[in-house]
Amino acid sequence: MVLVRSAVAGLVLVAACLFGVAAPAHADPGEDLAADLQSQLEAASRGYLDAEAKLADSRKRQADLASRLAAAEAKVAAAQPQANEILAATYRTGGTASAASLLLGAGSAGGFVDRAASLRVVAARNERLLRDLTESRRQLAAAKAAIDAEVKLQEQQVAVMAKRKADAERALANYGGGATDGPTAPAQPPAGSGSSGSSGGSSGGGSSGGGKPPPAQPAPGNGTFPAERCSADDPTTNGCLTPRTLHALKQAQSAGFTRHVGCYRSQEDGGEHPRGRACDFAAQKNGFGGVASGGDRTYGDNLSVYFIDNSRRLGVLYVIWFKRIWLPSSGWRAYTRGRGDPSSDHTNHVHLSIR
Repeated sequence: MVLVRSAVAGLVLVAACLFGVAAPAHADPGEDLAADLQSQLEAASRGYLDAEAKLADSRKRQADLASRLAAAEAKVAAAQPQANEILAATYRTGGTASAASLLLGAGSAGGFVDRAASLRVVAARNERLLRDLTESRRQLAAAKAAIDAEVKLQEQQVAVMAKRKADAERALANYGGGATDGPTAPAQPPAGSGSSGSSGGSSGGGSSGGGKPPPAQPAPGNGTFPAERCSADDPTTNGCLTPRTLHALKQAQSAGFTRHVGCYRSQEDGGEHPRGRACDFAAQKNGFGGVASGGDRTYGDNLSVYFIDNSRRLGVLYVIWFKRIWLPSSGWRAYTRGRGDPSSDHTNHVHLSIR
């Protein structure tokens, strides 16, 4: 009996060596990128997006200032002729001396009072007009100075964006990070829930219908993306997600991308998974399998396009899919330093990192 068991154990060992042991269908991928690359890309992309947001805000302020400048210029243009007349009349008549002569020429006490009242009205009107003109000129000068300041700020943010873009591309240079084409097909939602196959399975996963999905609902925050804690329950694991990452996950699923997803990972790898800011979306219907092809490849293409199309609404930091990484600063770049397996090459799942 011992000999039989030993023989069986030996056969099992030989079979494992020859054919390998199949991984569980839903086994989540390991680390996504080299730790040093992840930290550099995170810093570069965050810096780029922060500068881009400041640039957009500055341009909005500049547009508002331009309208205020136009209004101030219109006020000055309208008031200037009257001001010129007042100043010219004062110069011709001698101002105070002329007013005194007018009062002394009154034929009666009643006429004197009437003339004095009229002079007060005229003087008050002229004073108000000149005061308004002075204020309009002050507003005009302030608007011009503010616009100049916004232009300088914009120049600074453009320089920051250029530097962050260069930082990201420099970090990727050692990983085959040249410019490359990404998926160009429209982001189709699932066409059905048929099984996926290695050559031509359904590109969908959970909803019916075709055509491009509607734009994602913007992440809460009125277009701003402050730092968030890993405070929401992760529906894909027993871990946590940031509210913004959970929102992106739900938006993708509501658009029909409903295949297996794994988000939180407790293992520290320098990336966003342990911080609840990343999810891996399997291309195959039954989990993280081999290299995606056919309908599975199309599913991954469409999902990556969906995240890129909605990157500003969702707060996307970067997307990785099929040996390529999409950055907000640089678009698609090649990534050829995986370990040759579907997980590290990202040929069986789409990785999403959120700000």
